[in-house]
Amino acid sequence: MSYHKRSRRIVLAAILSAVVAQAGHAQRPVEVAPNAPQDRPVSATMRCQLEAIHRAIAPLSAAARTSFPAARERLQRGLPKGQTFFVSTWLRDSVGHEELVFVAVDSVTGAKDATQIAGRIWSPVQLVRGYKYRQPYTFAVAGLVDWMIAKPDGSEEGNEVGKFMDTYVPPATCAESGKGS
Repeated sequence: MSYHKRSRRIVLAAILSAVVAQAGHAQRPVEVAPNAPQDRPVSATMRCQLEAIHRAIAPLSAAARTSFPAARERLQRGLPKGQTFFVSTWLRDSVGHEELVFVAVDSVTGAKDATQIAGRIWSPVQLVRGYKYRQPYTFAVAGLVDWMIAKPDGSEEGNEVGKFMDTYVPPATCAESGKGS
C-alpha cells in the first residue's frame, strides 16, 4: 500500500471517529422566543436568605422531580420544532457561593438514581466562580431543581420554581427568616 493511500485512510479514520464521538454528545438547538419571560434574579446576601429560598422552593422542586420522567420521555421522543427543554439546578463553587441556573438539555441518560443530565449552562453566571454561559455541564438528576419546555410563542411549560421566584422576596434579615443569625 502506498504512503498516500495509507495516510488518506488514517485521515478518513480520524474524521470518522471524530464524527461518531460528536454524535454521542450532539447539542440540540436552543430556541427561545423573543417574547419569552425574562428571568428575575433573586439576591441572597446572607446565608440565612439562601436557606430561606431553599426551604421555599423545596415542595416545588420535589414536584418537578416527580414529573420529570414524563417530561424526559417527551424530550426523548422529540419535541416539536422550535421547542427547547431546559432544567434548572444549583451551581456551587469552592467558597460556598450558590447560583440557580438554567441548563439547555442535550441528553438525559441512565435510569432512576443514576440518571445524568447533560447540556449547556444557559444563564449568565454572575456569582459562582468557575462556570460560564454556554459551558457544557452534566449533573445527576438528584440535583434537578425544575424543568421547563420553552415554546416558540413565548409560553413555558413547567418552570414552577422560576414562576415562584419571579414574585419571591427573601427575608430582609436572618431574624425574619426564622434563623437567629
